[in-house]
Amino acid sequence: MKELLRSTDPTVIAYATALLEGEGIEPFQMDVHMSVLEGSIGVLPRRLMVRDQDLTDARRVMRDNDIPHDDR
Repeated sequence: MKELLRSTDPTVIAYATALLEGEGIEPFQMDVHMSVLEGSIGVLPRRLMVRDQDLTDARRVMRDNDIPHDDR
């Protein structure tokens, strides 16, 4: 799996997830339960991961929808 997106904004993660799923790409959210450790203040970013073979298509979806993402 490769990291596609890292954000402290849960709405960005939800939007990106919906877009990817709409394209048939299955994303996986990591660090979702870190709020238990941080006290729900939102300082620890969540990561959105995709399978290696979906990375190019997932980056295209992010770019086409103007969502900042890891483009390395």
